[in-house]
Amino acid sequence: MEILRFTLDNLGVIGERTLEHISIVSLAIVIAVATAVPIGIAITQSRSTANTVLYLASIMITIPSIALFGLMIPLLSPIGYGIGYVPAVIAVILYSQLPIIRNTYTAITNVDASLREAATGMGMSTWQRLTQVEIPLAFPVIMAGVRTAVVMNIGITAIATYIGAGGLGTFISRGISQNDPRQLVTGALLVSLLAIVSDLLLALVQKLLTSPGIQGGAAR
Repeated sequence: MEILRFTLDNLGVIGERTLEHISIVSLAIVIAVATAVPIGIAITQSRSTANTVLYLASIMITIPSIALFGLMIPLLSPIGYGIGYVPAVIAVILYSQLPIIRNTYTAITNVDASLREAATGMGMSTWQRLTQVEIPLAFPVIMAGVRTAVVMNIGITAIATYIGAGGLGTFISRGISQNDPRQLVTGALLVSLLAIVSDLLLALVQKLLTSPGIQGGAAR
């Protein structure tokens, strides 16, 4: 009951923190998709390159988030962005690379070779084959990687409050420092709810943008 009362009394602040959280994750994911998908496609040309890139991305994701945020302070302070929004976005971009690169690489390499041959036989260029055949077929798997990155990074962004980035993590940090369970539980619930809603919305986007023929094939 106290948590509900706290929530109702602070709806304005909750709205602001939610928008801050969404802003960080959204911008980072857009940039991550713009970088990771081309990387995932590019490394399909070389198994050794793919192994190296995926290994490096795996190392990045094992770095504790609080440590990565801490590293951003000395790295970005010389240009005036040691704390706040910018280092939070950069950290989320880095954490997003592995699931998107890995899913893109896996999806493209698993496209049926006979479909590639058929596309080539129809006179398609490499670019046409990629954009008209391979990416549409790989899209559901690529989107699964994006969804994983979004859900994971909504949680990680909560830690960004410790470098002044705001977001829903503010309630968690204040709840801990002030020994206030209301703020702590409210923050945790809001982060979880945001992750669930985001995943459901992205699942809907994935369904709407996936070719009906591919959806039918998956259903069978």
